[in-house]
Amino acid sequence: MTNLLVNGTQWGDEGKGKIVDLMAPSFDVVARYQGGHNAGHTVYVNQKKIILHLIPSGILHSGKLCVIGNGVVFDPKAFLEELEELKRYGAEIDDNIVISKNAHLILPYHSLIEGISDERRGTKKIGTTSRGIGPSYEDKMARCGIRVGDLLNLPVLKEKIEANVEERNIYLDHYNQPLLDPKKIYEKYASLASQIKKYIKDVSFILDEKIREGKRILFEGAQGALLDIDHGTYPYVTSSNSTAGGVCTGLGVPPKEIDYILGVTKAYTTRVGEGSFPTEIFDEKGKLLLEKGNEFGSTTGRPRRCGWFDAVAVSYSCRLSGIDRIALTKPDVLDDFEEIRICVGYKYKGEMLKTFPTESWILDEVIPQYKKVPGWMKSIREIRDLSSLPQAFKDYVRLIEDSIQTKIAIISTGMDRRETILIESELKNIIDFDKVKKEISPKP
Repeated sequence: MTNLLVNGTQWGDEGKGKIVDLMAPSFDVVARYQGGHNAGHTVYVNQKKIILHLIPSGILHSGKLCVIGNGVVFDPKAFLEELEELKRYGAEIDDNIVISKNAHLILPYHSLIEGISDERRGTKKIGTTSRGIGPSYEDKMARCGIRVGDLLNLPVLKEKIEANVEERNIYLDHYNQPLLDPKKIYEKYASLASQIKKYIKDVSFILDEKIREGKRILFEGAQGALLDIDHGTYPYVTSSNSTAGGVCTGLGVPPKEIDYILGVTKAYTTRVGEGSFPTEIFDEKGKLLLEKGNEFGSTTGRPRRCGWFDAVAVSYSCRLSGIDRIALTKPDVLDDFEEIRICVGYKYKGEMLKTFPTESWILDEVIPQYKKVPGWMKSIREIRDLSSLPQAFKDYVRLIEDSIQTKIAIISTGMDRRETILIESELKNIIDFDKVKKEISPKP
C-alpha cells in the first residue's frame, strides 16, 4: 500500500488540480488537508474547464471518497454551490463526500474583517482574496471559532454566533461599517446545516479505518509551500500549513502514513498578490508568460506576476516537505522562447546565500544568479513520450533536476489529461500505471 501526497512547491497555482485528477484512479480516497475556498484547482476534462475550490479533485472519478479535513476552513454556502456545479457537470454526488466535524466555519464577519484589515495596511497590504480565510483561522487559534460540528447542535450554534457577532460588531462599528444581525446569521446557518449535516463526520476515524482496510489515500493541499504560514515568505503567506506537515494536523493522520510525496512545480514561476519575487520579469517576456500561460487566478481572476524558474525556492520547498519526485507543469508555455533562464542562486550583499531566505527584507534585495539555456522553439503539446521531446527541452529538464536535486517523474505538456508524459521508471511503484495511462490515452 502506498499513500501519496501531492504538494505544491512554489507560491501556489502550480497545476496541482490536474496532477491530483491524474493520480486519482490509483487511489480509493482523496483527502484535502488545509486552505479554504480561496484556492482554485483547475482541471480540464475533454477540453471542458472545471474549477474546484473546496471539494477534492477526486470527485471527478467515480467510486472515490472525497474528504475535507479539519485543517480546512469551511464555507457551507460555497460548498453547496460547488456541489450544484459538479452535479451539472455530471459528477457522482452521494455518500462519497465527508467533511470533518472539527473544521472551522467561515462566517459573514470574517470576510468583512479581512477586507478592512488588508485595506488598513495600505501599501503593505497582503493582497488576500477577502473570502474570510485568515480571520477564520485567527478565531481558531484564539479558541473562539465555530466548527462544522456545531451545525449539528443548533442551540450551541446560536449561542456561539450571538457571542461572536456581539464582539465583531464592536470592531465593525469602530470602522464605521454596518452592524451584523446575529439572528439573521443564525437562521442562514441553521438552514445551511440542514443541507450539509449528512456529510459531517469524524474524518480522522474514517481515514484510520480506510488505512486498516488497506485502502490507498491521496492527500492534497491548497496553495504552495512558499505560502506556508510558518515556512513561507511571511507575512505574505496563507494562514495555514501548506507544507507536508500540514497533512498530519489537517486530517488527523500520523506521519508514517505518508509514503511518498510528489511535488508539483511550474516550469516558470508565478505569484499572485503582494510579496517578494526575486525572479519576476517586468518586460515583454513576462507579459508573454502571463498571456500564453493564461495566468489569471481561478478564484479571483487576478493576473499573476510571472518570472523565471527559481531553483533556490523550489529546492527549499523540496527540503521542507521531503519531496521524492516532481511533476513539471506548463513547460509548453515556454515553446516560443529563444532563450530561457533558470535562477540557480541568490547573491546578497556580495555573498552567495546557502539557502532560500524567508525574510522579506532579504528577498527584496537578493540578486538572482541565472543560467541561460537555448529554447526548443517548437510545440511539445502533442508529444506523448519522453524520447520524442526536443533535446533542448531535455537539457532544460536536466538542469532543473540538477538545480533542485530532485528527479522529474511527470511532464504536463498541456491543460488536458491526455497532454501528459509519465516517466514509468520513477512512478511504477506509486500509481496503477494501467489506470492512469487509460486516462491519458486518446479517446476513440
